[in-house]
Amino acid sequence: MQKQSSVSFGEPSGDEEGRDTEMMQQDTAPVPEPSQETKQPMECFLTQAKETKEETRKTKKWKKKKISEILAKSEPKPGTPGDLQQLIKDHYSGSRSVIELEELNLPDSCFLKANDLTHSLSSYLKEICPKWVKLRKTHSEKKSVLMLIMCSSAVRALELIRSLTAFKGDAKVMKLFAKHIKVREQVKFLENRVIHLGVGTPGRIKELVKQDGLNLNPLKFLVFDWNWRDQKLRRMMDIPEIRKEVFELLDMGVFSLCKSESLKLGLF
Repeated sequence: MQKQSSVSFGEPSGDEEGRDTEMMQQDTAPVPEPSQETKQPMECFLTQAKETKEETRKTKKWKKKKISEILAKSEPKPGTPGDLQQLIKDHYSGSRSVIELEELNLPDSCFLKANDLTHSLSSYLKEICPKWVKLRKTHSEKKSVLMLIMCSSAVRALELIRSLTAFKGDAKVMKLFAKHIKVREQVKFLENRVIHLGVGTPGRIKELVKQDGLNLNPLKFLVFDWNWRDQKLRRMMDIPEIRKEVFELLDMGVFSLCKSESLKLGLF
């Protein structure tokens, strides 16, 4: 008899069952979470951006401090007639023709010796006006002064008046600023008294001239408080509104008086 070969279609063998189990485990294996190393570049980028902003703010603050430090530590330079001449040219260059600008050039002879920063106000005035005693004795005209000292504020004017003691002698000194003093009161005072020396701001002096309370023709000396600096380290001609009023006053007859050499200019 021939033996029949039997083919089994029943349960799988042990090897096949093991392979199926491995495949199922691979399919159901959990996906690993991204490691922290993959997030690190994003964290580094954010941190770097914050540092950049902080550095920018620090740089801006440092620049502001640097400007103030330069102003505070810069070596003071005394004003010169050339400084005033240049300011006159800059101020009028946009509104005057070339010929008119040339006419505004002041002669060297109208400038007195400038303060070299070694003088007090009294010692400087004694140097530029050695005949002051004789001048004040012969002055008898009302609504006028022999000498004007221009400064940037009422407070500064009071400081200058206090420092005039050694120079003024018996001369009558008048405050020419707006603080607590009305224009009409000053006009009446000038009409009734002989004043030798006026100290004040260009705005009030200009207003007195405008209202015919102050006549500039007898004026012999016009002194600018040029080198003094306020708390913000500004000189009087560094302040736009003061500079504007100074030039408006110069236009009210000062230029012509300088050219006729009857008026002298000083930079204290």
